[in-house]
Amino acid sequence: MSGRCVLVTGAAGFIGRWSVPPLASAGYEVHAVTHSTPRELPPELRRAQVHAADLLDRAAVDRLLNVVKPTHLVHFAWVATPGVYWQSPDNERWLAASRHLLHRFHSYGGVRAVMAGTCAEYDWSRGGVCGERASPLADDGLAAVTPYAASKLALFRTLMEFGDTHGVSIAWARVFFQYGPGEHPDRWVASVVRRLLSAREAPCSHGRQIRDFLHVADVGAAFAALLDSAVAGPVNIGSGNAIAIGDLLSEVARQIGRPELLRLGARAAPPGEPAVLVPDVTRLHDEVGWRPRFVLEDGLRDAIDWWRARQP
Repeated sequence: MSGRCVLVTGAAGFIGRWSVPPLASAGYEVHAVTHSTPRELPPELRRAQVHAADLLDRAAVDRLLNVVKPTHLVHFAWVATPGVYWQSPDNERWLAASRHLLHRFHSYGGVRAVMAGTCAEYDWSRGGVCGERASPLADDGLAAVTPYAASKLALFRTLMEFGDTHGVSIAWARVFFQYGPGEHPDRWVASVVRRLLSAREAPCSHGRQIRDFLHVADVGAAFAALLDSAVAGPVNIGSGNAIAIGDLLSEVARQIGRPELLRLGARAAPPGEPAVLVPDVTRLHDEVGWRPRFVLEDGLRDAIDWWRARQP
């Protein structure tokens, strides 16, 4: 026993699984929570003790924490299905469940928690470079707030107040854009990779939107580094390198060898989408002391290889 026991929720999810290896390497006893027992254990979870539990069931949460008694918590579990999560009523259920998890974690002696937030918490009507302490949040003004963003913002404020009141060390990680092995096939990068690998056209919007993309293994490593630090409050998770979506997808098409199938401008851009939405990662770099392992070209190659190995 290391004396530091971390509970990772959503551990079989896209990001959660990638936090497990760096947490284990940092000396934590890792307990990974999944909604149900996977038919095949993701290889990233092999260094963890895996528990199946429905975190929306308060009694199941209490039983889990009574067994594990974690000193640390990394909370990813949430509704995340593309095309569903923005408006899903399950956001309210996850907000209530996350608040209960936080209270019970503290009651069992938990001392530090990191929870996953989102760049959707920022006011997208303004966009630009988003700083944790200076940039307006989505519910600060007149911007339309989705149920997803509203629930995450409510949990963020609960978390900050709880930490101040109960003396628990708290950090809130605002994740920007990710890609990599295991991505949902309908998400941006994965959907284009899959279409090009199968020699189908990939219709996209104009691609001039400026974003920040981080390989999912680096996202997981950033969470592990944040938990292992004493940094408190909101921290943006991103690469620190802005890129036009069209340039990123053109690199995907170049690596696959099918640039003629990429159709930039074939679809309208979503209404209200900001021209620029990137994180200020000063806190992540300077206070947490973390920087990504993957450069974009290598990270995209890794993602493409993963999907290529799963082509029929």
